[in-house]
Amino acid sequence: MADAPAPTPSRLDTALLQLLRKCPVGTLATLDAQGAPAVSLVPFALDGDRGDLVILISALAAHTAQLQAHPRAAVLLHADPQTADNVHALPRVSLEVEAVWPEPDTADSARAAAVYLARHPAAALLTQLPDFRWVRLRLLRGRQVAGFGAARSVDRQHLQTLICLTSD
Repeated sequence: MADAPAPTPSRLDTALLQLLRKCPVGTLATLDAQGAPAVSLVPFALDGDRGDLVILISALAAHTAQLQAHPRAAVLLHADPQTADNVHALPRVSLEVEAVWPEPDTADSARAAAVYLARHPAAALLTQLPDFRWVRLRLLRGRQVAGFGAARSVDRQHLQTLICLTSD
């Protein structure tokens, strides 16, 4: 029996795929040692095989220690505000994630490097520095706003399925 064709993505799925493909950076929200919120800008790549986001971070960065102490975090992706007719309806998604640290010199680390450097080739220099590590941000759930009256919660499985449809 032939495989059934993949379902056509919904309008919201298409908008979310566009955000994932077009946003090269996200805003990472972590907790500091006192439990206060902290945010930083992080370039990311999509691992279409694993359904994760991949980031490259330095041991010197505050968010590295914060993710090690509290692996649950959030990432906000949004459309370019300058292209929006109304910034209140700006397409965006807030992703709840959990940081997972691939062991250096493993197949997982090599896969993370490949997908990240395919999207951000200028980062190759950073990979030569001893304090940089790959981090997978495993998706837990999301909240998408695609405009007025177009918002939804998105579960982990659906997010991973959408990321697997992307190609960097």
